[in-house]
Amino acid sequence: MAEVLYFILLLSLNCGSFVSTRPADNTTAVRSTVGSDAALTTVSLFSAGNTNTPNTTGISTTGFTTSYSRSTAKPPTTTKPLAQSPGKIPETAVPRKKEEEGPVELARTIRSTKVAKKSKTILRKPTVITKKPHVVKKAKPQVKKSVSPPVATDTVPQCPPLGLESLKVKDTQLRASSYKRRGLGPHRGRLNIQSGTEDGDIYDGAWCAQYKDKKQWLEVDAQRLTRFTGVILQGRNSIWSWDMVYTYKVQFSNDSLVWKSSMNGTEEAIFEGNQDTETPVLALFNTSTVARYIRINPQTWYQNGTEGDICLRAEVLGCALPDPNNIYTWQTEPTESKDKLDFRHHNYKEMRTLMKSVNEECPDITRIYSIGKSYTGLKLYVMEISDNPGKHELGEPEFRYVAGMHGNEVLGRELLLNLMQYMCKEYKRGDQRIVRLVKETRIHLLPSMNPDGYEMAFKKGSELAGWALGRYSYEGIDMNHNFADLNSVMWTAIELETDRSKLINHYFPIPEQYTSEEAFVASETRAVINWMQNIPFVLSANLHGGELVVTYPYDMTRDWAPREHTPTADESFFRWLATAYASTNQVMSNPDRRPCHNKDFLRYNNIINGADWHNVPGSMNDFSYLHTNCFEVTVELSCDKFPHASELPIEWENNRESLLVYMEQVHRGIKGVVRDKDTEAGIADAIIKVDDIDHHIRSAGDGDYWRLLNPGEYRVTASAEGYLPSSRTCQVMYDHYPTICDFRLTKIPKQRLKEMLAKGGKLPKDLQLRLHQLRLRKLRVTTKTLNQRRAAAAAAAAARKAKKV
Repeated sequence: MAEVLYFILLLSLNCGSFVSTRPADNTTAVRSTVGSDAALTTVSLFSAGNTNTPNTTGISTTGFTTSYSRSTAKPPTTTKPLAQSPGKIPETAVPRKKEEEGPVELARTIRSTKVAKKSKTILRKPTVITKKPHVVKKAKPQVKKSVSPPVATDTVPQCPPLGLESLKVKDTQLRASSYKRRGLGPHRGRLNIQSGTEDGDIYDGAWCAQYKDKKQWLEVDAQRLTRFTGVILQGRNSIWSWDMVYTYKVQFSNDSLVWKSSMNGTEEAIFEGNQDTETPVLALFNTSTVARYIRINPQTWYQNGTEGDICLRAEVLGCALPDPNNIYTWQTEPTESKDKLDFRHHNYKEMRTLMKSVNEECPDITRIYSIGKSYTGLKLYVMEISDNPGKHELGEPEFRYVAGMHGNEVLGRELLLNLMQYMCKEYKRGDQRIVRLVKETRIHLLPSMNPDGYEMAFKKGSELAGWALGRYSYEGIDMNHNFADLNSVMWTAIELETDRSKLINHYFPIPEQYTSEEAFVASETRAVINWMQNIPFVLSANLHGGELVVTYPYDMTRDWAPREHTPTADESFFRWLATAYASTNQVMSNPDRRPCHNKDFLRYNNIINGADWHNVPGSMNDFSYLHTNCFEVTVELSCDKFPHASELPIEWENNRESLLVYMEQVHRGIKGVVRDKDTEAGIADAIIKVDDIDHHIRSAGDGDYWRLLNPGEYRVTASAEGYLPSSRTCQVMYDHYPTICDFRLTKIPKQRLKEMLAKGGKLPKDLQLRLHQLRLRKLRVTTKTLNQRRAAAAAAAAARKAKKV
């Protein structure tokens, strides 16, 4: 009898969830239910006619893809039957039945080890019991597919991550039942967080509980009512330990006192966790739940005898509920950008389409060209932005941005696509800052240097690509270590050469073994090197992800030490360049931000010498500095390598000013043209030397040059083969315009004589006079030498004669 009463009670409660179908009433129902400490609101409060409710917060929900297909309700304005798969029974009799059970695809992703064996549908109406076997089958543990469709086709938008990985969730929002030490506290339980190299420091790679029992938990406070839909779990990142959670439960609460478990039918759902420490594993809840707090409660974990610990890294998926009364205004962060750009992740075809659309919108200032192909044949497209695209103009500096060297570090790719859209729109609008940049600079944007790696990461999707998937080229090459190691060539020459005047400090030739076809060099790397050699770039930045810092050369330590400050001759200007980006970046310049992973770069003002961070032989920055005229830094754009699409607008806001300010630095220092004094023709490959800076640059094919310098007074010398060197003093001001320092070189008389006689011309008077003076000087030297020899011979004869006497 008690069971019958219990069935009637639950059935009446279940029927109560089908009361309202109007969006306004839904919101009211959520608030009234959540107001109770003991009750939690499930997704059943959202009717089929209000499936877009989670998106009213303004958060974009695209860009997160999973391996699972969805078959959920379409968003009509009235209650209609839900989308059905072939062979399923229509649900018109009970329109809310599908949402009570949860989206269909969740049954595939729940990965539960505790599955209902019987058709105990005490919460279901008898008319729909026939559908239950479908749910039971799908609720069984299943191995997740490794590749997801590139574009989500969900009818109901997938909720985005709360932001544990991106640090949108603050440390104060994370709590735990216990933790072993500070370095393993709840603030370290963030997806993809990286540990330090020292075991036991404050930068470990997970949250680890102090005790080893099933009462341990990690809690996230969303700080407002949120519809939780899933959890992503990882094991501990460490080079010393191997810890992970195999299975776990999830609980929800409105007040952190009364908790309700995520259910699988009539039993608590137990979700499968990790089988290794690095692969992210996604589990979507059978029924999404509205609450403020969520807990992850490990049930089984890697024991490792008696040494195994309960350790995990996590991300939580959830949609913030609408806040019509502005109750949570104090904690609302901006999620949109004032610029109307295409904020989403673009695969290769979509990137190409977007670049083409920008070119069609601004054909007078843009040009698309390819510098080569990836290993799989994807073209490396570049967008050129200039008032005269396709041509190098005399005196106009060449600038480049390169992104996507590591395919899974995707923010730089999207920022460059946003940048080309933004510059096109602002140029047409008449923004004088953009107009000046376009007219005075030739800009080259390479959004994807490693398209093969990006496609691998893109197919997995944001949050599920992990820390390394897509980092390397298709051949498994890390392009950040794939350029010719010219640092070792330079330092070896310095150690062996006794005559320092014979040493070179720029334009180091590439070793022959590197240029051979057998060399292990990526096709993408070769394409970029050819690009560098064909265009006289002056300034560049290499956009990466996974940290928040700007690094500058050298990236390689001199004695292969793990880390050591290794400055270039232009250390002061490189620090200026790095500071120009970091100080204008809204996140880097925030003094209250927390470190991303295992190093606090705020102590260094968010800039650091690359080799002082870690040793990187064969980097593009060092190669660019030693083999060409181009100065280049690396910008680590965000803690999250693959941010969710909903975070792209605010990331653009964080970096827009930095991207523009850094481009403007190409106009600092001095520039000019080195010409032949007689013909006024430009002299190519003229060497520009600045006193007290042991690094020279060379003029381009037309004789124009650019030397990046900080404000100050410099003694500059220009020299070229067959010409007499010329020196002058140049003053660099604080203005955003370079100082003009032109040179006119006079040919060496012997060289001029050869050229004139070869042409059958007559010698000019000044050259005749100069030639006469040289002959007289040579005659005097010869006569003096002969006289000295004669005197010596006479003295020797006199000595012999005296000896005979």
